[in-house]
Amino acid sequence: MLNQSTLTLVNPQNGNLAFKYLEFDDNSFFDHIQRNNYFSLIWITEGKGKLNADFAEYDFETGNLFAFSPYQPYMFNTIQSIKGIAIYFHPEFFCIYKHHKEVSCNGVLYNNIYQPPYVKLDDNSTATFTMICEQIKAEMQNADLAQHELLVSYLKILLINAARLKTQQQPDAATIITDNKEPFILQKLKDAIEANFKTKHSPADYAELLFITPKALAKITKSYFNKTLSSMINERIIIEAKRELYLTNKTIKEIAWELGYEDEYYFSRFFKVNADVSPQLYRDTVGYARATA
Repeated sequence: MLNQSTLTLVNPQNGNLAFKYLEFDDNSFFDHIQRNNYFSLIWITEGKGKLNADFAEYDFETGNLFAFSPYQPYMFNTIQSIKGIAIYFHPEFFCIYKHHKEVSCNGVLYNNIYQPPYVKLDDNSTATFTMICEQIKAEMQNADLAQHELLVSYLKILLINAARLKTQQQPDAATIITDNKEPFILQKLKDAIEANFKTKHSPADYAELLFITPKALAKITKSYFNKTLSSMINERIIIEAKRELYLTNKTIKEIAWELGYEDEYYFSRFFKVNADVSPQLYRDTVGYARATA
């Protein structure tokens, strides 16, 4: 625990970060690439700038709330100082996969390759977040019986509210599209990726499925999702690989095979390029051994 604005809980079994509450008043925490082995919620309460996440760049402003998955790369670029609150939690503290039915943030806030990784807080959510963050801060400074349970309850409230807002705000992205045919094509693309990402790994495969030229599909994808089709396919494969590494005891070779890679070592290199860590290191720091914690 560094000071009143940085409060940290550590897993006594392994010394890893379990839960952290951070208040910041500049960009020094985020002005370089972040690849953390825990989930992040970052709320900008003052300031604006640009976010670099995965393979895309986004503008952000006061009131934006960001959600990043373990090992997802991101960095904030700002001209002026930003202020806000960051909450970090390791999957062994609270696993969004195991609690999906309760919170429903997996695929909405986290692991969503089709939407920007942030949501705009409205007045009601801002009031709720302010109140809950104060309660988290107080609870972490006054540890008592059932502290973990209370902190998880507060975290669930934040995640549920943010996921509801994200669900409401996702249709707004459709305003980017000017050609009425494009939303249909993109919905078909999303369906095609979901149905085929384990066997079809190249953009040309999906262009063929959708009866459109690769160049035209690439242009539409970039203008709508702000990322290349290749990166979207790769991200979907990596999300599935991470899920298998976290939730199962399958060997890396078995996971590679199920995702369409006959060569385990090629798959491991592919995973490391896209996740910045090897599959084994991901499992060791986030994975199966802690899934029942």
